[in-house]
Amino acid sequence: MATSANAASENPSAASSAPPGPSTHPELSEHPDVPALLPGTRRALLHRIATAQAEGRAPSLTAAVRREGRLVWSGARGTAAEGQGADPETQYRIGSITKPFTAVLVMRMRDEGLLDLADPLEKHLPGTGVGDISIFQLLGHTGGLAAETPGPWWERTPGDLRPELSDVLGDVRTDQSRPHEPGRMHHYSNPGYTLLGSLVEAVRGMPWAEAVRQEITEPLGMARTSAQPEAPYAEGWAVHPWADVLLEEPVVDLGLMAPAGQLWSTAGDLCLFGAFLAEGDERVLSADSVREMRASAAPLVTGDWGATYGLGVQVVQAGGRELVGHGGSLPGFVAGLWVSVADGVVAAALANATSGVAAGRLTAELVALVAEAEPRVPEVWRPLPEAEVDRELLELTGAWYWGTAGFGLRLLPGRGFSLEPLHGGAGRASRFRAGPDGTWIGLDGYYVGETLKVVRRPEDGAVSHLDLGSFVFTRSVYDAQAPVPGGVDERGWHGIG
Repeated sequence: MATSANAASENPSAASSAPPGPSTHPELSEHPDVPALLPGTRRALLHRIATAQAEGRAPSLTAAVRREGRLVWSGARGTAAEGQGADPETQYRIGSITKPFTAVLVMRMRDEGLLDLADPLEKHLPGTGVGDISIFQLLGHTGGLAAETPGPWWERTPGDLRPELSDVLGDVRTDQSRPHEPGRMHHYSNPGYTLLGSLVEAVRGMPWAEAVRQEITEPLGMARTSAQPEAPYAEGWAVHPWADVLLEEPVVDLGLMAPAGQLWSTAGDLCLFGAFLAEGDERVLSADSVREMRASAAPLVTGDWGATYGLGVQVVQAGGRELVGHGGSLPGFVAGLWVSVADGVVAAALANATSGVAAGRLTAELVALVAEAEPRVPEVWRPLPEAEVDRELLELTGAWYWGTAGFGLRLLPGRGFSLEPLHGGAGRASRFRAGPDGTWIGLDGYYVGETLKVVRRPEDGAVSHLDLGSFVFTRSVYDAQAPVPGGVDERGWHGIG
């Protein structure tokens, strides 16, 4: 882990005679519960971003890595603005990484009972002309709306050119504004997130940017994330493809399109947000709700089986690990944020160039570099506290059979359990949590959301079988004493001849 001195040495400016000051991020300090990154790992991270900045010809690039609840590294290269070297505390525009913030606001309203994701937009935001599209479809980009707005390129022109939702959507009676049937396919839509931002304002009764501040950035401690730039911030540049010269890009307020791409942030702040997407935070959104955001909500596209989209977040397979996050770009800026939940590693990267740096790929490489060089150390195994031992649940542990397929039921902390194929065999594995009525609810895998019931014999109260969505699991293979669907041959097990 970089101390303040190390942070300064890892952030030299390529264009200033004096290096920037040490990082002021309060988490860049030694912490007894999170081992420091090894010097070789820190050097590899610095080398990777230095290579990306040089080969991508970006005026500046900054990045950070968070591991198991602590910012463990940050680095920067180049010139963020005239006379200002890049620093981990420098703000950059994050483009479409804004979308997960908007999605979190919608999920909060759902959890408060103010709306249902299945609700048509018209129920809460009437008069748009596309009110038949559901909130769920807008979150996952399956509403069938166009990818962009009509008229001049919205990312490079001021929002006051599009003062009304009709200016953002265009003529919704045409195929240009609604090229696909809702729910049929994933088609990324920036106007769709404008509608979600307007939905937030209609239900909350406050500006979208204020809702982001009050409900997300302040509770999570993201002091350097805002809707408008706050110094120090980077200037956005276009780099000539055939010469080392720059052209300043316009930095405009996006108006109604803000919920699709307005925010400014730092690499450290984005790592905080990435950790939230992995673990949740009861002050903002529960772990169950962020897990729901990370689940695929969009049909997979043929030929792109390694990527899908959840509720406001991208989900990809890269190098054998699942990454959740989002990429972003606006003229003059590119950004990437990825988290590997399994590895407990979050990385973010930001650059002030219109193109040249593949920020998403770079960020995925930073995650992999740390995860592979310094694998996560398993938690210490400890027996359950006596207060958490449920005797009735303990009775259910061990082998169960669905047909002839063997499954093992194992207790988990918090009165949960897992049901997994025995001996690593093929089959459907899921975790379950206790429901309010003595049943169990699937958390993941094939049985997510499905109900498991423990069925007891009326004569003696002994466990007869498990009923999992009509599948009968018995203690022995085709137990003749259990109500196996189709019955059990009265001759029992026998050979041939």
